[in-house]
Amino acid sequence: MTNRPHHVLFVCTGNSARSVLAEATLRAWGAGRFEAFSAGSQPTGRVNPFALARLAEEHISTDGLRSKSWDEFAGDSGVRIDVVVTVCDSAAAEPCPVFFGDFIRTHWGLPDPAAVEGDVASKRRAFASAHALIKARLRAFLALSEAVWAGEAALKVELDRIGTIELIE
Repeated sequence: MTNRPHHVLFVCTGNSARSVLAEATLRAWGAGRFEAFSAGSQPTGRVNPFALARLAEEHISTDGLRSKSWDEFAGDSGVRIDVVVTVCDSAAAEPCPVFFGDFIRTHWGLPDPAAVEGDVASKRRAFASAHALIKARLRAFLALSEAVWAGEAALKVELDRIGTIELIE
């Protein structure tokens, strides 16, 4: 058992939508037990306004959210990351960033709502759908016991299992 919160980094390519939704939601739901961060391999430089609107609709704080490079977490950044969760959509042949370090890696792929084209309603639905899946996975994540966190192999198995959770619509 650790004396500090578990540090979780959500990584995708642009760090404008999925990883930001996950960061903000875990930050809100896991305060005290988890510290959440997000980053991208090729950050867009801005958080998608539909992601910000989605979080606001859920009454989740957007304070301090920004699109940033994973370079901020590489090397001796001062933040010791425990878990890196990639959220890119490998099913759509989206390249997943490879992030090296001494932490557990897992993949929770989901379609990029920022890639949805169409009218505003279509985009809002895409962000709502992505956030619903993120929330379902984070509920399972938050339900993991400290005993699971104490064993690296068991934790990896559980984190990978969480990445397979899908929503039935």
